[in-house]
Amino acid sequence: MKPASTPSVSGWHLRDARELAREQGVDPAQGLSEDEARLRAGRHGPNALQETSGRGLLSLVAAQCKDFMVIVLLAAAIASGVIGDLSDTLAILMILLLNAAIGIAQAWRADRAIAALRQLAAAQATVLRGGHLETVPASVLVPGDIVQLEAGNHIPADLRLIEVAQLQVDESALTGESVAVAKQSVAMSANSSAFLADRLNMAFKGTVATHGRGTGIVMATGMATELGKVARLLDTAERSTPLQRRLAGFGRRLSIAVLGICLVIFGLGVLRGEGLLPMALTAISLAVAAIPEALPAVVTVLLALGARRMAAVHALVRRLPSVETLGSVTTICSDKTGTLTQNRMQVELLLANGRQWVPGDSLPGVVHREALLAAVLCNDARQSGGDTPGDWQGDPTETALVRAGLSGGIDKAAMDEALPRVQEQPFDSGRKRMTTVHSGAHDYVAYTKGAPESVLPCCEARWTPDGPAPLDSANVLEQANTLAGQGLRVLALARRNHPRLPDANALAEVECRLQFLGLLALIDPPRLEAADAVRDCIGAGITPVMITGDHPATARAIAYRLGIVPERDAEVVTGVDLASLDDTALRERVARARVFARVDPAQKIRIVEALQARGEFVAMTGDGVNDAPALKRAEIGVAMGKNGTDVARESSSLVLLDDNFATIVAAVREGRRIYDNIRKFVRYAMTGNSGEIWTIALAPLFLLPIPLLPIHILWINLVTDGLPGLALAAEPAESGIMRRPPRPPTESLFAHGMWQHIVSIGLLIAGLCLGVQAWALAGGQRHWQTMVFTVLTLSQMAHVLAIRSEQTPLWRLGLRSNLPLLAAVLLTFGLQLAAIYVPILNMIFKTEPLGPQDLGICLGASSVAGIAVEIEKAWRRRATRFRADARALRHPCASRLR
Repeated sequence: MKPASTPSVSGWHLRDARELAREQGVDPAQGLSEDEARLRAGRHGPNALQETSGRGLLSLVAAQCKDFMVIVLLAAAIASGVIGDLSDTLAILMILLLNAAIGIAQAWRADRAIAALRQLAAAQATVLRGGHLETVPASVLVPGDIVQLEAGNHIPADLRLIEVAQLQVDESALTGESVAVAKQSVAMSANSSAFLADRLNMAFKGTVATHGRGTGIVMATGMATELGKVARLLDTAERSTPLQRRLAGFGRRLSIAVLGICLVIFGLGVLRGEGLLPMALTAISLAVAAIPEALPAVVTVLLALGARRMAAVHALVRRLPSVETLGSVTTICSDKTGTLTQNRMQVELLLANGRQWVPGDSLPGVVHREALLAAVLCNDARQSGGDTPGDWQGDPTETALVRAGLSGGIDKAAMDEALPRVQEQPFDSGRKRMTTVHSGAHDYVAYTKGAPESVLPCCEARWTPDGPAPLDSANVLEQANTLAGQGLRVLALARRNHPRLPDANALAEVECRLQFLGLLALIDPPRLEAADAVRDCIGAGITPVMITGDHPATARAIAYRLGIVPERDAEVVTGVDLASLDDTALRERVARARVFARVDPAQKIRIVEALQARGEFVAMTGDGVNDAPALKRAEIGVAMGKNGTDVARESSSLVLLDDNFATIVAAVREGRRIYDNIRKFVRYAMTGNSGEIWTIALAPLFLLPIPLLPIHILWINLVTDGLPGLALAAEPAESGIMRRPPRPPTESLFAHGMWQHIVSIGLLIAGLCLGVQAWALAGGQRHWQTMVFTVLTLSQMAHVLAIRSEQTPLWRLGLRSNLPLLAAVLLTFGLQLAAIYVPILNMIFKTEPLGPQDLGICLGASSVAGIAVEIEKAWRRRATRFRADARALRHPCASRLR
């Protein structure tokens, strides 16, 4: 049905919701059909705020042309053409165009990768379509859609609320009011305030549901929303990371040094009688090749490609800096449910009236049936409406209770119709219980479920069909503790009859003088892969810490099974303990505690801060609204992608698409691999640049002519810094990557001997080039310059193959373990041979064909660079073994730990 004209925005809060639904042509119980939703999407467009588009082709080209050194080189090429050397001019222009094309391609790929990551992190919404609840991207919502809200959801569009249950919304992002607003569904009076903050029956895009739940009809989407009216065109893509900023700063300092060296080379050449223009071109070309102006951009590509690869292992990177940060994590604070466990709760047993019932058996008595009835009615699970009949969605504990009820012959759908819910007190982390009120034939009945220590104080008796019976609360608590000690999650169930509908705002009336029904024990078995992941963490020097709201005994049992704690009776710090500790005492306690139980979300941030005060680098998991401060405070906030809230995901830097602890460890491993590969790229690029500088700078000191022409320098920069460098992004993780300690966050990128490697191997490459040059000149070889040109190019290919690992030799890695790099090296080798043997390229590059003997000498000299790196790696392996043996002598138990 086509909707009538949309009413004025100012009038939505004054109109009856059902009337608005009719005008929008939608049945609130069925929602829009898929066909109608598609038609409206075509009319209204996507439900998204306008963003600045990615950089266009012209802006990317302009960015390449703005570089000062490129401008200088272009001017020099033009000057060369003016004096008649057109071949040099054309060759330099061709190299510049190729360089610009590569730079544009790199920038375009980085933009596309970041845009793809942003799309992966798009918000979701629960919408009613054709009578079925679906989770869809918020961008596909259209006016008339029926949207369901729960605590923690971002409001995906401007909604007129139809139903609310204790719904509160934080509208501070839109109105500036810091206090959450309690919402209602009834129409407001005509003389009510028109301010957004006073429209209590509206929920606006960009605000956050903090409590309760509700249902609303979409009235406005995209730029037609209230948020859209105040939106500004902002580009939120993260293009800069701490690593990039450090590299940019390093590049600026290095540029000054390189320019100084180039001036010296220019002066020495002129003093030796070289022409002013050739020496100017040489100096400028060397500066262009040696200054790593593209280094931060290339790192962007490596980070973005790594983030895409992490998404393939179910870890969605929301902020690129977190890729770099992952390698420094020393402590992972993880929730238990769903992260360390399967999040597939199942009822193990029901203990009521002194007798146990196990799902699958017949019910022993009326009390057990009433307890199961309480479990399925005091329950927010809902039928999914999917292809599988009887499939339920919602909290894993509540869906497990529904399945247990079906096993006992109690169908939640039928009971919801027979005893409709008329009131509720949603679960609250402070009360640790939930109560629903249902309308019976003659009166009302309230059912309560929650933690035993929370429910039992509200109970005055035990329920039986014959009337109240005495309740031994201490004995029931002891039974609950015994079950929890077995790794079971324990819920207490209670009920109370009300002759009249109780006051919804009077908790004391609804949750008092209850009659105890029984204890339900559930189990959430550990994930099969979690124990291996914990073991990997410990081996990598990362401390796994469990923080849960569950019972201490349950937390301890699961932690022991996973290997987080070594003893069955390990220390467990509870929320009560935390409340009694000052900050100093807490810092001492977190040094040894590995399990925190019965912790409310507000206490998580204290744990994070205490760990950080001890110098730990913390990754913290969370899924709820109240977890957001702790997620922001931690160096790496990790949100749940399947069962987490929108607020938690927005506050995080990493989202687990499968809510699995093992995925965090996989992300740390991937983060370490990415950082290693960035180091390898920097090592490769800077060593090659160093070799080029030393070759040009040292030649005059040995009374040798300038060994390379400007076109040679630019060609080497083109073929060596492009594909081979980027192909290092595909390098697999080194063996033992998860047996290394975490990287200190303040550690320099050039630590662990990188500076020494850059200087020493650069000098070696220069020595090889100058040695070949001196030998060729002594033998009267006319093509000595071609030989130097070839040695300098191919020695960098030998170098890039050797630095794929800091310790593992190349023959163990194998050439086929990184096929993109092998292809890049072979392509570079082929291009260099073309520059030597193709006649038209001989004219452009002023090269001459080499005979087999001379080419063999070039290949042999180039391979020395790779051999030197292999000798350096052998020395590293020997030093590592020596340090390990020394540790074993000092600590005899260390060998057993390894």
